[in-house]
Amino acid sequence: MPNLLPGPLVLFISAGLTILFTALCASLILLVSLAKLLLPVPAFGRACSRLNNRFMGLWLGCNALVIRLTTRIDWQIEDNTRLRKDGWYLIISNHMSWTDIVVLGHLFRNRLPVPKFFMKHELIYIPLLGLACWGLDMPFMRRYSREFLLRNPHLRGKDIETTRNACEKFRHIPTTVINFVEGTRFTDQKREAARSRYRHLMPPKAAGLAFTLAAMGDQFDSLINVTISYPDNPDTPFKDFLMGKMKRIRVRIEELPVDEQLVGDYFNDKQFKRGFQEWLNQRWQEKDEVLEGWQSGQAPLPDAAKSGEESKESAEANSAN
Repeated sequence: MPNLLPGPLVLFISAGLTILFTALCASLILLVSLAKLLLPVPAFGRACSRLNNRFMGLWLGCNALVIRLTTRIDWQIEDNTRLRKDGWYLIISNHMSWTDIVVLGHLFRNRLPVPKFFMKHELIYIPLLGLACWGLDMPFMRRYSREFLLRNPHLRGKDIETTRNACEKFRHIPTTVINFVEGTRFTDQKREAARSRYRHLMPPKAAGLAFTLAAMGDQFDSLINVTISYPDNPDTPFKDFLMGKMKRIRVRIEELPVDEQLVGDYFNDKQFKRGFQEWLNQRWQEKDEVLEGWQSGQAPLPDAAKSGEESKESAEANSAN
């Protein structure tokens, strides 16, 4: 279909279907969330959360249908993980585009519990969608500049309080927590403004990730480190995705243990804080080198690295597209 229709028409169809499915699923989530709010009984609340997770899964399935109808993507995936839907996982990923959310949901929807994203607070004001994410207990994070915090010191640590409250809700139902630890989508302009040491990434923000691990580290089965690239559509990946012009999506999925070096008191233990920052910066340096290798053509996709589970998922994605 995307090969036969002009891009603007594909954009109209894909955007229309996405809006329709999103409005439907978001409305169902809001109705259940309202019931949970009016009847604050823990057991009933957990039942409502499970039902909302099913609606979130329905939304991910609808996205997969839109992908199947409107795009023909060459999925290039490196994956040696063994994942299960009844566990708890923490995903960290670079953030290139709004498309990242669709990509992660599509790749993991049949392999992991329903994902919960750490989101910018401004997104809560998106009509219907923002409230649906609130209903799904997704944490909305406020990002304050250093100068703002100096003028308003009483707001220091609010992100951590938000993380703490979110983690308590995640403990009762198998969950995948997704954290774009850069805090914003990558652009060359943002990279220069942040004086990033990396060529293709923003500097990672360690505090929220460290607190999530401190709050739930004993419950996470593992940490999933994801690297995403749109080799042929680096400038406008979301627009190209909706117009059916996305050619390739390249993803590297790595499973890391949540060991004792990642769980500690980030705010009061200076030695742990320094070690955690070094660990995260090293992961980002490796991620930057992977992206540079892909861009320069010096890092061919190793088919042998694909696990049986991933190969099946990749085949399903390719046949679906």
